[in-house]
Amino acid sequence: MARQPLFAGLVFDEFDRPLEAGSIGSEPAYIINDAGFRRHIPAEQIDRFILNEMKKMIQGNEGFLSEQAAKMIGADDLFSRAMIENQLKHIDKQFDMLFEVGVPEDMRAYLGMSGFKVLVDYHGQVLEVRPGGGSEGGEGGE
Repeated sequence: MARQPLFAGLVFDEFDRPLEAGSIGSEPAYIINDAGFRRHIPAEQIDRFILNEMKKMIQGNEGFLSEQAAKMIGADDLFSRAMIENQLKHIDKQFDMLFEVGVPEDMRAYLGMSGFKVLVDYHGQVLEVRPGGGSEGGEGGE
């Protein structure tokens, strides 16, 4: 399991204050300051919700996304696009691996610079996922 929440630095409370990353024993957690009371929310529940929202954004767009990704990495050939598209179609396996290794710090920084942001309430329910890049995110909770 990752040693810190997957989206540390990208999750905010409903008053737009960033949540701290911490742990409950060895379990990663987001820490919400609730009028001085520090609520520790297991990170996995928030992280899985965010990953499911990302999956919804990807579904149906695998072909386009794989083409663009192949161009970005300079491997714009049929084989590379097919490989990337297959990875996107089986994104759940990639997400499971993220819980093992974590999201690289530079990727979190890129997401933050692109405007990616997640808002949660003081119970840890996800209120909104803002994907960044000027797109509107979905609302919901578990």
